[in-house]
Amino acid sequence: MSGQDRLQKVWDKYAERYDRDIGFMERLMFGGGREWVCSQASGHVLEVAVGTGRNLPFYPADTQLTGIDFSPGMLDVARQLAAKLGREITLTEADAGKLPFEDATFDTVVCTLGLCGFPDERAAIAEMHRVLKPGGRLLLLDHVGSHHKVILFGQRLLEKLTVKMLGDYQTRRPLPLVEQAGFVIERAERGKAGMVERLAARKP
Repeated sequence: MSGQDRLQKVWDKYAERYDRDIGFMERLMFGGGREWVCSQASGHVLEVAVGTGRNLPFYPADTQLTGIDFSPGMLDVARQLAAKLGREITLTEADAGKLPFEDATFDTVVCTLGLCGFPDERAAIAEMHRVLKPGGRLLLLDHVGSHHKVILFGQRLLEKLTVKMLGDYQTRRPLPLVEQAGFVIERAERGKAGMVERLAARKP
């Protein structure tokens, strides 16, 4: 079994209790982050790593939503939530590093707490750039490597465990990779001692 297949099974198994388990940590670390990201989305929106659909309540009503995730179990939970909210969204099992969409398809691409878990975050960012229309926006929220050395040291220790268990990296820094992919940064915010980052960028 490949590493990706193993992680898919882990997340499929975890899907039913993910929302319950992440609730406290999300309020502590990312409070208001999903609202910040989703309120800026417009037009045809692609959410990469849609997970259990935790962003769905926060999108503007007039957005057209498409979401992908590599875990069928997570997508099943997202479908249930979408039905409960009465929110239309097209959900597809797919790899963030090989998005199944044509070039320049979407007005907005959203990724919250996803880049930390992709095997190749550079490939995922390149794909997000590819599927965005010229002038389209990329909106990100994630935990990142802190600029405080002591905290970063602790993150590196924790990362040895989280990567092995969930494929979850603690010390990545999306901002320079987003710039290298050809995006223009419009807004970047760091919080929680540099461990949380919000980004808004545009494809020229």
